[in-house]
Amino acid sequence: MTTTSERQPDGNNHDVAVIARETGISPRQISATLGLLADGATIPFISRYRKEATGGLDEIAIFNISTRAEELSGMAKRKEYILSTIDAQNSLTDELRERIENCTDAAALEDIYLPFKPKRRTRAQIARENGLEPLAKIIMAQRDGALGRASSFISEKVPSADDALNGASDIIAEWVNESEEARARVRDQFRRFATISSKAVKAKIDDAANYETYFDFSVPLARCSSHNYLAMRRGETEGMLRVSIDVDDERTLNRLIPLFVRRHAPADVADFISDAVADGYKRLTRPAIENEMASEAKVKADTTAIDTFSNNLRQLLLAPPLGSKRILAIDPGFRTGCKVVCLDANGNLLHNDVIYPTPPKSDITGAARKISYLVEAYKIDAISLGNGTASRETERFLKNMRYPRPVDVFVVSENGASVYSASKTARDEFPDYDVTVRGAVSIGRRLMDPLAELVKIDPKAIGVGQYQHDVDQSRLKASLDMTVMSCVNSVGVDVNTASRQLLAYVSGIGDTLAGNIVAYRAANGDFPSRDALKKVPRMGPKAFEQCAGFLRVPTGADILDHTAVHPERYPLVRQMASDLGLSIQEIVSNPEILKKIDLNRYVDENTGLSTLSDIILELEKPGRDPRQKATVMEFDESVNDITDLKPGMVLPGIINNITDFGAFVDLGVHKSGLIHISQISDKRIANPSQVLRLHQQVKVKVLEVDLKRGRIALTLRDVE
Repeated sequence: MTTTSERQPDGNNHDVAVIARETGISPRQISATLGLLADGATIPFISRYRKEATGGLDEIAIFNISTRAEELSGMAKRKEYILSTIDAQNSLTDELRERIENCTDAAALEDIYLPFKPKRRTRAQIARENGLEPLAKIIMAQRDGALGRASSFISEKVPSADDALNGASDIIAEWVNESEEARARVRDQFRRFATISSKAVKAKIDDAANYETYFDFSVPLARCSSHNYLAMRRGETEGMLRVSIDVDDERTLNRLIPLFVRRHAPADVADFISDAVADGYKRLTRPAIENEMASEAKVKADTTAIDTFSNNLRQLLLAPPLGSKRILAIDPGFRTGCKVVCLDANGNLLHNDVIYPTPPKSDITGAARKISYLVEAYKIDAISLGNGTASRETERFLKNMRYPRPVDVFVVSENGASVYSASKTARDEFPDYDVTVRGAVSIGRRLMDPLAELVKIDPKAIGVGQYQHDVDQSRLKASLDMTVMSCVNSVGVDVNTASRQLLAYVSGIGDTLAGNIVAYRAANGDFPSRDALKKVPRMGPKAFEQCAGFLRVPTGADILDHTAVHPERYPLVRQMASDLGLSIQEIVSNPEILKKIDLNRYVDENTGLSTLSDIILELEKPGRDPRQKATVMEFDESVNDITDLKPGMVLPGIINNITDFGAFVDLGVHKSGLIHISQISDKRIANPSQVLRLHQQVKVKVLEVDLKRGRIALTLRDVE
């Protein structure tokens, strides 16, 4: 895995100034952040252990700084190419060089470059080759009789005065298109007044039911939501819709023509130039700016969709774990039965079986006997049931049973379980078992520790976003990788139990070193301390610095190895304990004693109060997990299918996806209902994530049930 730090440019003063102006973050903080990134530090490490250097910037701010620095680095390379191209034409002046070097907007940079850009053989270029550029300049001087000069340009290649004027018009049209001010005005009109519209392709209308909303749809481009834009573009790609971005051409030309036609120009010349401006606008500038606006809107829509996906993924990964419990996991089904596995407290597979409590066999007695036996034989603490096909029927069976020992039944999301079960990772873990057993194991492990299990799956396969396959895939991957890395490092990882996939997301480790850690552990047994990690092949000083604070050794002799205190701060903690006349064991988990420590005594140029406060929090609760504990979700027993729903019903549910237009709720009827953003709160909100979170248990009211399209409309308003 490539970490964000591995692809970061070092920041120069120009980049630092640009980022500071755009973000409001001080140049000192930005410069320090870029320096740490260039030195190989990862974002989680910088955010957690270099607060003094960055002024306490969080992961999001650091990620945004690194991303913008990378964009500016790419723009710098583009500038180098542009400067060399213009210089080769002997057209590079000091003023032009300065404008290019100081430009921070990609569109503006391309506008500057456009007049010098090598061109294919355009109509204007042909006119120049025919000697008509002097005529175009005469006309643009806008004096009496300018058009009459056309006859003097008649030649073998220009048979008539009209041909000469047409060629001059083509040259003027190209000048219009290459005018920075003209392009800026057209761009402004699009940004302020453009509309985006979609129409159904008549020949495909019977196959386009999913796009019915967009059969005759129009909205101002500036206010087009991410999901609407991406849906229209997907429909266009699939041939179901025709999408266009339109602006008032007359109003736009009224803004353009005064740029080129002088107030007191002769009427015939003014009309000629106005026609050339209109031609340049409609034939050249408008299509180019329309494409640019489409790209700009796509980037905006992508950003919203990626942010939504990343936020949902964070909530999913940080879902409450049940912890190290003995689990009986069930992947429910009808005809092929329910796959059952028993796992020990470390997630190891102990037993697998199949039961048939659902139709067509409905062997409830035999299934109950088998489950009771397994619960007793393997000392099961909880049952983890997948939420797929036959889930409600299986849940009802499980909750009507009597067990030989106390067990709770949890329903967990199956999203991505099939992807994992067919993956190389699953085959390597369970080479002797088929995909059904592997899928059930994944369902059980998700209850124990969602984070540790879900990192084995491509985040895009988890299904907690909107239009994730339509957005920029490289940007999506960078954001999701950063989100997973952030979650893994915020929780911390037990180095003696973690999988290779989980270790790979730890700051500074990556795939290769994760494999080396697992191999070393298999050959030599558990790591007795963090320091023992230095014996792992390729675990150099820099890698150890980056990862050590995020790895835990719960069984180690040094209690600090079970905390997020970085080994570089161990001497400081020992000094604190020594100053109190106590051992480290005596101050750990002892809030009263820790309160007596005067942190100001330990402040120096490398250690500020932020770091010291973090250390005290870790000493209070060593190995603390920021996640909440798992709780049982109870669905309404009278509702099992969408046909059971009626408007006005108030039902319990659990949020299983959040988009920018609303939240989806699992009601236990195999179809998720939608709470539209307008139905979430009495107050206007910008995004559902302001109010709701994944896995949140809610009570909702049914507004409407569309059986034909399988849609359920819900509300949180007026719910008693």
